[in-house]
Amino acid sequence: MAPFDLAASLGPVAYALVFGAIGFGFGAALEMGGFGDTRKLAGQFYFQDMTVLKVMFTGIAVAAVLVALATSFGLLDMSRVFVNPTYLWPGIVGGLIMGVGFVIGGFCPGTSIVAASTLKVDGIFFLLGALGGVWLFGETVGSIQGFWLSSYMGRFTLPEWLGLPLGVTVLLVVVMAVALFWAGDLAQQHFGQKRPWAEVVKGPGRGWQVLAGALVAASLFLVVRGQPDPEAKFARMGPAVKKAVAEREIFVDPAEVVALRKDIGVQVVLVDLRDERDFNLFHVGGSRRATLAELESPERLKPLLDQPPTTVTFLIGNGEAEALRAWRQLTALGVPNVYVVDGGVNRWLERYPVEACVADRIGKAEAGDAPAWRFRYATGSTQPAAWPELGSSPSFRSPCGEAAADGHGSTHHARTWPAHAYTKRVKLKSKAAVKGGCG
Repeated sequence: MAPFDLAASLGPVAYALVFGAIGFGFGAALEMGGFGDTRKLAGQFYFQDMTVLKVMFTGIAVAAVLVALATSFGLLDMSRVFVNPTYLWPGIVGGLIMGVGFVIGGFCPGTSIVAASTLKVDGIFFLLGALGGVWLFGETVGSIQGFWLSSYMGRFTLPEWLGLPLGVTVLLVVVMAVALFWAGDLAQQHFGQKRPWAEVVKGPGRGWQVLAGALVAASLFLVVRGQPDPEAKFARMGPAVKKAVAEREIFVDPAEVVALRKDIGVQVVLVDLRDERDFNLFHVGGSRRATLAELESPERLKPLLDQPPTTVTFLIGNGEAEALRAWRQLTALGVPNVYVVDGGVNRWLERYPVEACVADRIGKAEAGDAPAWRFRYATGSTQPAAWPELGSSPSFRSPCGEAAADGHGSTHHARTWPAHAYTKRVKLKSKAAVKGGCG
């Protein structure tokens, strides 16, 4: 399933050649379309030449339909495609600054490179000015860093903003593109060709009608077909994912989880899949409780998708069954660096047991989700076993009714655990930022 890791399959030289060829092809298409000419580019702002608007919206509509169709048929995993994170207000201000520069200079950064490559003097000077602006921004960004990093919204797409299915969103984009294409053609005839409104040709050409009709029909098909659910997406994933489950590469020993919680360079997130009763009886310190249905909701899924690349998400149940189902779901939805705690809470309590007066064993730590420990009362995360990386804490509750050192039911004495041997499983991965386009 696409996208494919070309760097790994082709090697660095072939990888560079492939993207170099794409870049040259894109530049050649812009030049042949006249996008190296400032008069054609700036003409859109005066409604005299709407070529840029027509080309861009045609590209956007066609790409949106093809991408949505590819994801619908399982040919593309969109969750693995890098989407630039949204910083709303800095993006708006930056867009306005770039727009003013576009009107004044007649180029955007991409088209200035096209013009400079054909030795157009205005394109060369614009490109030099853009490079100077990049240098100036780099030297001064520290003074505006608070604003530059403000209004962060993470990976934020149109379906999320509108709260609509992907197919419906694509249909709206296509309808908007068709309408603007038609309106741009009318404006170009009147303002560019100086035709009176009475003489403007209102009807679009046959080729335009065919393309618009095909895009609308494909969008309606997407609305009816919809997108695959997480189970269907997982079923289409490559053999490497299924091999990771079969060879237990995704199951991480509790001792490794504790070691990572001590590592200041790694952020550990623990999601507890058990019911509220079991969670209240005992849970690993700092863990958050969630159900499978909740993990698929935008409110719980988006924070997991937007986590820094140094974040590892661990799923934990009493055993492994529910956590494995959640792993399949989150992996299919594109959450990176997700692992299952080997043996769940049952194995955790084998590694880091509570006092016998708090809980006793009633079974074995197996892959199922039956609890292997019976707690006499709800402890939450107040037992040292919930925080093995901490030697002591004022929040630790004294077990068995022992008197606390401070007389308030808390103990501050150090608790040490044996050093458990384990095989390292966690390998941090991140999505590469691959950018392109006119900007």
